[in-house]
Parts: sequence; structure tokens; C-alpha cells
Amino acid sequence: MSIAIEPAGLSETQRQVVELAREVARTRIAPYAAEWDRTRQFPRDVVAELGRLGFLGMCAPEVWDGMGLDTVTYLLALEELAAADAALAVAVGVHNALPVVLLARHGTAAQQARWLRPLARGELLAAVALAEPQAGSDLEGMRARAVCRGGRWVLSGTKAWVAHGAAADVLLVFARTERGISAFIVPTAAPGYRPGAPADTMGLRALNLVAVELAEVAVPAEQLIGEEGRGLEQAAEGFVVARLGAAAQAVGIARRALEHALGYCAERRQFGRALRDFEAVQFRLAEMATRVAAARALAHQAAARRDGGEAAGAMAAAASMAKLFASETAMWVTTQAVQLFGGYGYMRDFPVEKLFRDAKATELYDGTSEIQRLVVARGLYSGG
Repeated sequence: MSIAIEPAGLSETQRQVVELAREVARTRIAPYAAEWDRTRQFPRDVVAELGRLGFLGMCAPEVWDGMGLDTVTYLLALEELAAADAALAVAVGVHNALPVVLLARHGTAAQQARWLRPLARGELLAAVALAEPQAGSDLEGMRARAVCRGGRWVLSGTKAWVAHGAAADVLLVFARTERGISAFIVPTAAPGYRPGAPADTMGLRALNLVAVELAEVAVPAEQLIGEEGRGLEQAAEGFVVARLGAAAQAVGIARRALEHALGYCAERRQFGRALRDFEAVQFRLAEMATRVAAARALAHQAAARRDGGEAAGAMAAAASMAKLFASETAMWVTTQAVQLFGGYGYMRDFPVEKLFRDAKATELYDGTSEIQRLVVARGLYSGG
């Protein structure tokens, strides 16, 4: 496969991770992705398999039974999963980017033993409850509250767009306390945890986005992560990983659309010639391949900076730039793929239609493209 499509220059460890991700994607994900999309079925059993293989612990240190992968290798794995099914890749990214990362960085030894180790092993699946119906990008407008009563935190409020919120075992919940916004680990089996029905979304239909009502959910005091009131700072750290992961997911979607387009244009004949023999088609494919390679390179460059030790504040603009470019690349490339397929591209019997719908979501989750532009602009003026 062309270097413009495939990741290049991999280390031996990265090659092994990519091969493992690609094999499980080929055998356990890709054959079923269209059915999951059609039925809106969240593949909990396949997620459990990924957990046993280590993919739910990619961002966890080895001391807590995680893979301990560097960020670049993590992105390579997510790209492979997203090329097979974006919804499943998002679920893996949600689990890794905030719950695992924040527990690894801010959890106590007791929290890490109780929660991080089973999360890294894939014995538990985590979701994240951050946004609210009236507070999507405006996290300062958060209304969910946590009140300390008798040595326990009692959480109340409604959270929106919680990925796999009805299938998760634990939830990382952000809620307002007396000292500001704070983060908590909440078991979904706790009384008062009430997930709604899955939303009927355009794409990522197997992700099972739900609203969650927290009706006086009580958790022990020791399930506060880090210091009270530092939740937004913690979320900012997680956003760097989440947005880089979203960039990799977008690259995976775009790459798969390009692969389908290349195959179709080689086989489809019009006016006595294969589509790939027309110069207009060649130019379009070349542009698609170039944008896929550029999006991957930008995401990997930002990931390498994080691996080099840059702080979350300095990394914010780089992560947003990668997410912005990759998500808009995914949307553009999948649009071109649909156009190249012609009428077939508009049919659900052909794969690019689903990729097109999934690509749109990458411009929305983990901060819309407009939010990413704001973060990048602020970084330009601050020197970050």
C-alpha cells in the first residue's frame, strides 16, 4: 500500500501494535460494523475482547497493568480501529483519554488500585459525563452539583451526550462543588444513576449516546479525583489526549474512504475505461491521499511533542490544530469518496455512505471545529 495511505517509519513496537489492532479490526470489527450501525447495537462483547488484548489500557502505565504506550503509538492503534468502525474507536478513546489518563495522573494509590487497574485490564468500561444540555462547550455553565454530606458526595443533575453511558461500569462525572468544578468516579450501578434511551444519531450509531440523570447519586468521599475544584484543569489535560485521539479516528475514517475509492475506481468502468484512468479522477484521488497523509503527520507531530514532555497548557493549541485539520479532512475525503462512487455512494449497501456519516461526528465531539479554532487562535496570541 502506498506510503501516502499507510503510516510510515514505524518502530518494532509500533509495528506490533498496529498489526494487532489491524488483525482484531479485520476479524472482529469490520465484518459487523454495518450491522451495529443499522441496529444501533453497542458491541460490548467486542469491547471486552479489546480490553483483554490491552486496548482499554493503552494510556495506563505498565505498573497498573496497562500497555504504557506513548501517544504516537496510541494514535496508530486508534487509527486502525477507526478504519474498521469509528463508533467502537470512539468508545476506546473515551475510556482511555479521560478516565484512565486522569486516574493515572491524579488518582491516589488506593484509587489506582481500585479503579485504574481493572480499567486498564478491561475488566471495567468507563464513560465520561462532562457536557450538559445547556453547557456543551461552555463548561463554566455546568449545573450538575456535588454536595458533601456525612462523608459522601451526593451528585445531582443531568448530563448529555454520554458515549456508551448505558453500557459502562463506571462514569467519570464532572460536577460543581463549593470550590468549583470537580471530578468523581461514579459506578453506574449506584442508586439514582439513570441513563436514557440511545439517541438516534446520524453517524456513530453504535456508540449509544445517552443522556444521564444523576438523582441524588451518593459515592464515598474518596471517589473525588485529585483536589476539589480542579476538575476543569484535569479535563484540559484529558482534552489533549482526547483531541489527538479524535484526530487519529478521523484519519482512520478518511483513510478507509480513500481505500474504498481506490478500489472502486480501479474496478468501475465508464466509456470503456476504468475510472482511475481519467485525469480528473486521478487528481481527486491524489488530493485525498495528500490530505490523509498530512492529517496523520500533524497529529503525530503533536503527539510526539506530548511524549517529549510538553505541558497540557502548551499542548492545547497543537492538539486542537490536529483535531481540526483531521476532522475536516475526514469530512472532505468522505465527501469525495461518495462523489466518486456516484449513485452507489449514496446507498447504504456501499461502505462510503457510513464513513461519510461517521466523519461528520468528528467535527463535533471533543469540541466543535469552531471551538478548536478558538483554542488555536488563543495559542497564537499567548505563544502557547
